[in-house]
Amino acid sequence: MATDASPKYRAPDFHPPEIPELAAHHLHDGLPFWQYMVGGSIAGSVEHMAMFPVDTLKTRMQALAGAAAGSANVGVRQALGSIIRHEGPAGLYRGIGAMGLGAGPAHAVYFSVYELFRGLLSRGEENSHVANAVAGAFATVSSDFVLTPMDMVKQRLQLKSSPYKGVADCVRRVLVQEGVGAFYAGYKTTVIMNAPFFAVQTATYEATKRALGGLAPGSVSDESPVVHVTAGAAAGVLAAAVTTPLDVVKTQLQCQGVCGCDRFSSTSIMNVIKTIVKKDGYRGLMRGWVPRILFHAPATAICWSTYEASKAFFHRLNDKQDA
Repeated sequence: MATDASPKYRAPDFHPPEIPELAAHHLHDGLPFWQYMVGGSIAGSVEHMAMFPVDTLKTRMQALAGAAAGSANVGVRQALGSIIRHEGPAGLYRGIGAMGLGAGPAHAVYFSVYELFRGLLSRGEENSHVANAVAGAFATVSSDFVLTPMDMVKQRLQLKSSPYKGVADCVRRVLVQEGVGAFYAGYKTTVIMNAPFFAVQTATYEATKRALGGLAPGSVSDESPVVHVTAGAAAGVLAAAVTTPLDVVKTQLQCQGVCGCDRFSSTSIMNVIKTIVKKDGYRGLMRGWVPRILFHAPATAICWSTYEASKAFFHRLNDKQDA
């Protein structure tokens, strides 16, 4: 009896000193926190710089909903043609400096917070859709606080006949004429939009990545660059489509009073929505949905594949240092 009992009690043995180490490994996927920040910063910068011209088209089309009523039916082709004819190709990149200053730090915050909360919430379950979605929501609230001021500057510079000479001039004039609060006029809307946007995006990305990896386990793994790009594009399309109305509201708030755009008596989301619907109908809330999807499909693919590549690089680097 004694010999039978001995292995029975040895089987469930646990070693408390090893638990923090295992938890930390799972929490950060084996990487130091700063490496997630660097990888996220690189991914965000590459994403926004590569897709900036499409973002300019989206901003122009959405801002038109709050400008002259006669411009309400301008489409992607007309908006692109107008910019090229009157401003040249450089017009598509006006405001890129502001995005360059904001995208890197904001995405460093996003991905590091995402990895942190995903590890805390998943409790060891790698395929937790809820943990991925909630971690994405926490991450976007944090990163939007960093990005929103430069996003506002970027959008004002992107407008046709923008009165600002550049990033520094826009920051200075907004501070003097409108105060610090103007930089965060669209923050509430941005968070309300981006929390579900990134929750849908991250959950869709992780689910699609696993699904694609499982289709042909012998030839395609969930760490394949092709899988990262495809999953990222799918996540970008779905997330962009469902949050376009709130993106229109955000653009209206950040560009209000500039270049003929409406100025709102209240930053209430419902107030802006009612104003847009009264002026342009419900289709006004979908203004710029085509360039928004055209932006986020490749942008999300670029961002996530770059981020995954950065993680792989740091894993190889750390392995060499440990060897």
